[in-house]
Amino acid sequence: MFTERGISLLLISLWMLLGAVDGAVSNGSSNSSSKPSVVNIGALFTYDSVIGRSAQPAIRAAVDDVNSDPNLLPETKLNLLIHDTNCSGFLGTVEALQLIEDDVVLAIGPQSSGIAHIISHVVNELHVPLLSFGATDPTLNSLQYPYFIRTTQNDYFQMHAVADIVEYFGWREVIAIFVDDDYGRGGISVLGDALAEQRSKVAYKAAFPPGATESEIKDLLVEVNLMESRVYVVHVNPDSGLDVFSAARYLGMMGSGYVWIATDWLPSVLDSTLQADHEKMNSLQGVITLRHHTPDSDLKKSFLSHWNGLKYKGSPRPNSYALYAYDSVLLAARALHTFLSEGGNISFSKDPKLESRSTTVLRPTSLHIFDGGQQLLETILKANFTGLSGQFQFDPAKNLVRAAFDVLNIVGTSSRRIGYWSNYSGLSVISPETLYQRPPNTSTSNQNLNGVIWPGEGTARPRGWVFPNNGKPLRIGVPNRVSYKKFVARDKNPPGVKGYCIDVFEAALSLLPYPVPHTYILYGDGISNPVYNDLVYQVAQNNFDAAIGDVTIVTNRTRIVDFTQPYRESGLVVVTPIKEAKSSPWAFLKPFTLPMWCVTGGFFLFVGAVVWILEHRINHEFRGPPSQQLMTIFWFSFSTMFFSHRENTVSTLGRLVLIIWLFVVLIINSSYTASLTSILTVQQLTSGIQGIDSLISGKEKIGVQEGSFSWNYLIDELNIPESRLVKLKNQDDYATALQKGSNGGGVAAIVDEVPYIELFLASKDCAYRTVGEEFTRSGWGFAFQRDSPLAVDLSTAILQLSENGDLQKLHDKWFSHHECSSQINDDNRLSLTSFWGLFLICGIACFLALFLFSCRVVQQYRRFSPGHDQEVKAEDIEPVAPRRPSKSVSFKDLLDFVDRKEEEIKQMLKPKTDRDGSKSQRSQISDGQPYSPS
Repeated sequence: MFTERGISLLLISLWMLLGAVDGAVSNGSSNSSSKPSVVNIGALFTYDSVIGRSAQPAIRAAVDDVNSDPNLLPETKLNLLIHDTNCSGFLGTVEALQLIEDDVVLAIGPQSSGIAHIISHVVNELHVPLLSFGATDPTLNSLQYPYFIRTTQNDYFQMHAVADIVEYFGWREVIAIFVDDDYGRGGISVLGDALAEQRSKVAYKAAFPPGATESEIKDLLVEVNLMESRVYVVHVNPDSGLDVFSAARYLGMMGSGYVWIATDWLPSVLDSTLQADHEKMNSLQGVITLRHHTPDSDLKKSFLSHWNGLKYKGSPRPNSYALYAYDSVLLAARALHTFLSEGGNISFSKDPKLESRSTTVLRPTSLHIFDGGQQLLETILKANFTGLSGQFQFDPAKNLVRAAFDVLNIVGTSSRRIGYWSNYSGLSVISPETLYQRPPNTSTSNQNLNGVIWPGEGTARPRGWVFPNNGKPLRIGVPNRVSYKKFVARDKNPPGVKGYCIDVFEAALSLLPYPVPHTYILYGDGISNPVYNDLVYQVAQNNFDAAIGDVTIVTNRTRIVDFTQPYRESGLVVVTPIKEAKSSPWAFLKPFTLPMWCVTGGFFLFVGAVVWILEHRINHEFRGPPSQQLMTIFWFSFSTMFFSHRENTVSTLGRLVLIIWLFVVLIINSSYTASLTSILTVQQLTSGIQGIDSLISGKEKIGVQEGSFSWNYLIDELNIPESRLVKLKNQDDYATALQKGSNGGGVAAIVDEVPYIELFLASKDCAYRTVGEEFTRSGWGFAFQRDSPLAVDLSTAILQLSENGDLQKLHDKWFSHHECSSQINDDNRLSLTSFWGLFLICGIACFLALFLFSCRVVQQYRRFSPGHDQEVKAEDIEPVAPRRPSKSVSFKDLLDFVDRKEEEIKQMLKPKTDRDGSKSQRSQISDGQPYSPS
């Protein structure tokens, strides 16, 4: 079956075979003129069409304006050659070839994207620029068509505008209704890509052939009306587009709940009509459509005011395509002016490829190459001027810069503008010309439109989808459980299932603003619990529309289905059998760990030694024989534990250290007392397994609920050998396996989700306990097929149930509030980690005190040394051993100096006269007794 493009190319050959009229061309050379008096330009469009009726008078008016302008092509006139394509690929191809025969330097048109594809091959060969004001197919911008220049907006931007509108209103699926030609297919293809960027999609492509009858259109709309999506994007030709809305109104598809978005073809029809047809307008109520945005400049206002006075017959009012057609002629004239001013020649030459194929019957030599085509093309692409449609300038992709559209809403007998869209800032209620003066901002918060009146005269945003009108209820898969039936189970009464999960689902459905017909289908044989991964896979394979029950949301499932908001938190925990810890005569040592005991004892001795050093020179209670002083250090150190130390501290540094240390002791005593009280009074439970880590490192058997995802999780994620796992069906199997133990044919622990474990522990009177923490975080949700809008609406309903407290009420209805308060106590003894800050402060205070004390002693010793003070004599410091002749000082001398009383040191450091007086006085007091250091 031939395509339209293939048939058209075949017609080119037939046209050549029939013999076209050979153009008058000089033999073997080309006619040339540096500044010709007349230059031929062509125009291709359909006379009797919405676009053609507006474009024809605009093109002719533009040619007249150029020819009457003395500053634009002053020595050259434009000769316009117009050919009617008759809205036909066959006739359009023939007319285009005939136009090229007339040695035109460029062509305006065509308006059809299909004809533009074919003619682009011809102009590429003959180097004739093609300025199209109506061909919007994005694929025409490919590198395959270098001589095709689009002088209107690319549908690439329009489809992104449609995608932004869909995203703005929060819809996720649309149905594309389009004409099945290059124009329709190219636009919808870009729409699919643009929606994918917004995480939306084209749910169905409803295509009809060009020239489709009203009956064919109705049949197509009946088909799409049976689908879920109610958002329709209509991308058709202006001449047949209104038939789509007439058929939609006839089928009742223009009422409440429907959304219709039309591309720029609809404003082209409405703008070209003098008086609105009330019957047709009634079929368009609530439609959102896009129109090329053209600034309200003085040039545009002047042109529109003179439109009715134009001598050429056309539509009563111009549409946006008429403005682009007018600007296309201006572009051609400006480019030709620049081309001729730069020395370009209007000359044509024969194509050697065609010359070699000339026969007596087939005469392709009538087609000539425009020698200056490449130069003219480059001149056109460099154009930059302001026309009726606004700024006329091309970007590197040959698209007009600053693409913008008006967003319109059809209400009554006219349309009202609800905003704008531009590739600069997206959707906005501010005109693009104003936004161009600001930095670009396409953030979601910056997107805005005015209120819309939707079909059915409603102002609330339509949901955008409904259940299909085929009477088929939603197929919901429900696991046929054999254990934990409070969550979900078979029921003899309608609807055939019951349980906590079913009640939550029904409560959420009741909050939706629309009915959801559904039927429950049990999944499983009723003998063993079904595998939940298989149930979710059935939803992905369209065997079920949804899966309702205790279905956990895990990663591998979210890849194939969509889940609602979790309605119940969950996570895996470890359950083990427990026993009561036996009392021990050494329980008083349990509050602290071994490092804590060691550091605490060390600090007692260290602080005692520091206080002794600081007090020894000035406090007689810290003096005496070495054995007595050692006992004083030990006694003072440990008596501070009970605040019963009898020695008084008199030095400032000693008191400072003691105050800080007593504060540390107070904290340690309080913590020890509290921990010991808890150990001796609270029931202590123990287990050989401390959590998932110890379970992984061991070799004991592990119980797993049949059908649960935890089986694969333990194997794939935690690398536990499958040989260690045991499938268990119900609570009785849980208890039996735990009682037997791993060595007795049972299991050492069970790994399952929190909701099941809570129910299991409550049913067994808390004979078992969980150990460790939850090592996964997940939840239960309802699974739906990918991109199901019901998942989003039910998520909102679940949040509403949670906020108003109904979710908790449903939980209390099915489950008694019974908790196992006595938990297994892990090694919760107080460690050094909890107190290292206190020890650090105390240590810093001790070292600081020792440092200050040492500095003071060294300063005194330097004054006492003979090398420093020559007035001190040997007899004055007896009974200290005599000094060495040299200035070196022995360590023993230093120790002897430090060991002396502070009063004696101060007395010895006084001037000689003071020392003599005090010495005689000291002799009288001593009554002849020799002095002995204490």
